[in-house]
Amino acid sequence: MTDQWLIVGLGNPGPTYSTTRHNVGYMVAEVLAGRMGGSWKAHKSGRADLVEGQLAGIKAVVARPRSYMNESGGPVAGLAQYYKVEPDHLIVVHDELDIDFGALRTKFGGGDNGHNGLKSIRQSLGTGDYYRVRVGLGRPPGRQNTADFVLKSYTPIERRDLPTYVEEAADAVESLMQHGLEATQSAYNR
Repeated sequence: MTDQWLIVGLGNPGPTYSTTRHNVGYMVAEVLAGRMGGSWKAHKSGRADLVEGQLAGIKAVVARPRSYMNESGGPVAGLAQYYKVEPDHLIVVHDELDIDFGALRTKFGGGDNGHNGLKSIRQSLGTGDYYRVRVGLGRPPGRQNTADFVLKSYTPIERRDLPTYVEEAADAVESLMQHGLEATQSAYNR
């Protein structure tokens, strides 16, 4: 196996979804790709776009599945197999309804908490034991449908602060790679 890390930002492909809450994982992947100084290229499978290089001085692949969120598992498992990355070197960045907007949580393993992208990854990998950087969205206001909420763009007030939170999530990814879970949780879980 390899010491290389695979970092996957979850989202939905295409311009229709690019600014939605569900695509915050893609947004973090974009920041990480910029830090690596690389440009997105299609993986030979055609199932993901990726950037290969160094992140925090460590060999890494940052990827965005081309599938819809609910079908992320196949592309993630395919990339993990191709790059010979074990789940303990996989970091998945995703949106999280049960965390307030602006807050982050990092963890290893755990349940899927109703997140269909995580369910798909668990089914394809055969395990849920990988690192997660969970970017808070908060719960939908009133009786708004959850699916409608995550597929809508951020509010103007949220968009003002979003770049800061996306950068912090990218920092948390690098911290996981460099310093491990406990130090990252101390620094970023709040």
